[in-house]
Amino acid sequence: MADNTFPVHNAETLVNFYRNDVLTGQEAKQLTKSDLTPVPKPQAVQTLYMRVLHLLTDFRPECHSMVPLLENIQYPAYHEEATYILSVYTCMRQFLPMCMVYDFSLSDLLTPKKQRTLSILSAIMNFLHFRKQRMEMVLDKQAKFRSDVDRLQTLTRSIQEAEKKIEMLTTIPPEQQAEADELAAAFSELKTKTMHEYQEASAVDESVAEWKARIAETTQKLAQIKVDVGDLKEDISTLKSQIVESPEELKSEMERMRECVKTMKISIKDTDERLVELQNMVQGVGHTEAEVQQMFSLLQDLESSMNSTKQLQEEKQELVAQYEKKQKELKHLCVEEGQLKRAQAMKMDKECKHNIQKQKKKEMKEQHVQEVLGTFDHILQKREEMANKIQEISAEKQQLKTKISSLRDVCSKETEKAQLLFETLSTSMEELHKRIEMQLTELNLNLERMSK
Repeated sequence: MADNTFPVHNAETLVNFYRNDVLTGQEAKQLTKSDLTPVPKPQAVQTLYMRVLHLLTDFRPECHSMVPLLENIQYPAYHEEATYILSVYTCMRQFLPMCMVYDFSLSDLLTPKKQRTLSILSAIMNFLHFRKQRMEMVLDKQAKFRSDVDRLQTLTRSIQEAEKKIEMLTTIPPEQQAEADELAAAFSELKTKTMHEYQEASAVDESVAEWKARIAETTQKLAQIKVDVGDLKEDISTLKSQIVESPEELKSEMERMRECVKTMKISIKDTDERLVELQNMVQGVGHTEAEVQQMFSLLQDLESSMNSTKQLQEEKQELVAQYEKKQKELKHLCVEEGQLKRAQAMKMDKECKHNIQKQKKKEMKEQHVQEVLGTFDHILQKREEMANKIQEISAEKQQLKTKISSLRDVCSKETEKAQLLFETLSTSMEELHKRIEMQLTELNLNLERMSK
């Protein structure tokens, strides 16, 4: 007790604690500081110990003074006080090591000391605080376990509902299976057609772009040629105004100019024909653009349907992700449930062992009670035998009394007779003594006479 692992409180703190948390009724009102200091009262200390044992083990205080009904114990009332002290002592010896007190003795019950009693009561107070804290923790864990079990049940129900929804979304009804197959086939066929149309439209767009580039080049060339022709005409007009040429040169120049005009007309005709072809091709491209627009609307419808299917797939993926998340949480909860089940199984094993020990103690107690009842029956049988013997002895005593009374009567008669005989003998003895004395006197006289 020199190096305590718990704080030693003063008497006021201990009195307040035991009055509020341990004692009840009149005992709580009667407990005061004077019961512990300066000299602890043995009765108050013993009452505190018994109430602590009652609180922890449900062993009532009046059970400490119960003496077992053994055969060889005479006058069991004389043993009640010693049994009460020894019972409290043994229970405290078993309990106090849990409070880190290992040297409890009988003197702590019979003649308690102040510091020693305060240390023991502080240790018990520390243990009761620890017990209360642990009980609160156990209750919190039980509440958490119940909430986890409820949450697990709700999660399993939600998982089952999600699985049903996923199954409903992934499975196609049999009446719609043929329509779904037809739609899938039409969708694949339409997709291939649109791919071909896209390829053809892209090829046409490329050719149109090429022709547009060529037309732009030719128009640019024509514009350049027109500009050149205008420049030439201006040059010719200026030259005509300045120079008078020879007719041969004019003829050759005119022929050259005619050939150039012919080539230009031919090129213009070719460009017009090419322009007509390009216009025809543009009109074809317009028709193809209308068809492509129709295909584009169909593709938009398909894209909306694909978006809806994509949304359904995303919802399905989200549901699958939620399902996996719920599965992980379920596994985690299963692990926690397994741990809690193991803890509960260990607790149940402890309770089972405790119940088995309790049952064994109960059986031993019942056996002891049966033995006590057997010994009590044996005692009753012996008592009956002794009563019969006492009755026989009383009868014999009565007979002896009658014999004694008769013998007393006979004795009284005999004593009367003996008294009469004694009286007669005493009178005869007295007469005899008188005669002897007379004879002795006569002899003395005769001797004296003779001596003379």
